[in-house]
Amino acid sequence: MKVLFLSVTAGQGHNQAGKAAMEPLLDKNVDCVMMDTFEYINPLLKDTISQGYLLSTKLTPALYGRIYRLAEKLESNNIKMSISKLTNSVFAKKLAAYISDYKPDVIVCTHIFAAQILTQIRYKGIMVKSIGIVTDYTIHPFWEETDLDYYIIANELLTRQAVKKGIPEENIKPLGIPIHKKFSKKISREEARAILNIENKDTILVMSGSMGFGKVTGIIRHLDKLDMDFQILSVCGNNATLRGKIDEMQLNKKIYNFGFVYNVDIMMDAANCIVTKPGGLTISESMAKGLPMAIVNPIPGQEDRNAEFLLNNGLAVKITKTFPIDEAVYQLLSNNDKVQTMISRMNKLARPNASEDLADFILSLS
Repeated sequence: MKVLFLSVTAGQGHNQAGKAAMEPLLDKNVDCVMMDTFEYINPLLKDTISQGYLLSTKLTPALYGRIYRLAEKLESNNIKMSISKLTNSVFAKKLAAYISDYKPDVIVCTHIFAAQILTQIRYKGIMVKSIGIVTDYTIHPFWEETDLDYYIIANELLTRQAVKKGIPEENIKPLGIPIHKKFSKKISREEARAILNIENKDTILVMSGSMGFGKVTGIIRHLDKLDMDFQILSVCGNNATLRGKIDEMQLNKKIYNFGFVYNVDIMMDAANCIVTKPGGLTISESMAKGLPMAIVNPIPGQEDRNAEFLLNNGLAVKITKTFPIDEAVYQLLSNNDKVQTMISRMNKLARPNASEDLADFILSLS
């Protein structure tokens, strides 16, 4: 069996979901290939999309949010603002040639753009079993413009939303966003802290995503003023500038500051709670670990919708001007009833085995 994964580099979530979904298939000796769709078609286009996403979400998040909401509004009025100009016959033709040569049994798309291009190819007669993975806790605009066999969504609570967007219910599979299998296992806080070589005391994990987005230094300053005894784990992703700023901060509390790391699963086990922006993968990983979340700095658009899902289902608290970080963390460290209720909800809605379940589903298509 051959499985082709089509991703797009717009942040790292789509790539991570694809890699996580591939992992159990590779363990079963399935032939898998993962491709950045735009990089294959045109490396310049790939860089344009990647850097454009970075600039729009990091430097002009409000504008990005307005565009996202406009897309939702146009969609709801049944006015198609199709991105087919990005998926014209030249792009589709090149990818179609690769598909014809590789001859996959199943194609999995982890980004709406990849799904759009694949839809164009399928309309031209190349019919391969196709799956789209929606990597947030909402159904992004324009998924209803795609024509795939199956759609993987984060949770069955999103089924109604997907159906309203025109996706046939029989094509919807609420298997969860694929995450690495290491997040499905949990060790004690004491053991995790020993592995990390940090003190065995209350620990706050502060994460800003792979791009290091958000007002993280301000968050840490506010945490440092909180009159409680805890330590901070800070993960800055690829943002070396942010990491340097945090390293230079004069703080009263002990802080362990990192860049991009591969042991976030151990850090989550070591922490009492996580302060993070609500990216789809981070949410799924935190829920799998049963780690209470304090949501901060959502990128306007899909992360706003992710935050709504968390709050509406009792899975997190959200930092605002009237509910600042110190009050949120105070509650998460001192209100055990609140925390246990949150963890109970996570245990019901988490999909820690999403990657394995997706692999089994893919194998069932052969």
